[in-house]
Amino acid sequence: MNLTIKKIEDAQIIRKGVVPFRVGDTVKVSLKIKEGEKERIQIYEGLVTAIQGSGSKMKFTVRKISYGVGVEKTFYYQSPMIKEVKTTRSGKVRRAKLFYLRGKLNKKDARIQESKKIRTPSEGAVETAHTAAPVAEVAPVVEETKA
Repeated sequence: MNLTIKKIEDAQIIRKGVVPFRVGDTVKVSLKIKEGEKERIQIYEGLVTAIQGSGSKMKFTVRKISYGVGVEKTFYYQSPMIKEVKTTRSGKVRRAKLFYLRGKLNKKDARIQESKKIRTPSEGAVETAHTAAPVAEVAPVVEETKA
């Protein structure tokens, strides 16, 4: 890639660091909506089904079911119209694109198994307290011998 183009793209990056979500995670995207002269925040919550590109061109697709109809919306991660992206659930998936969910009819069928680990950008994968099973005390086994 040309160094000049790379410098221009790097200057346009708003959010630096690690992306706080992956495919299979449920996210809340806070969007800035302009209506006339007023500006408000609208939250779009759904499942991340795909991530494409990298750097300033990275975009992700979020799918939700609204009134029984599947709705997908694609966002540019570096867009100034996005205020923030929060991860509400981490999903456990083994695919890069979850397009097979389009054939699922309701939320029950389109459910993704929840991951037991929540990822944070600074620490990597961290096990949460509510999913960790308590360790049970195990009594030592004593063998009896007949004398």
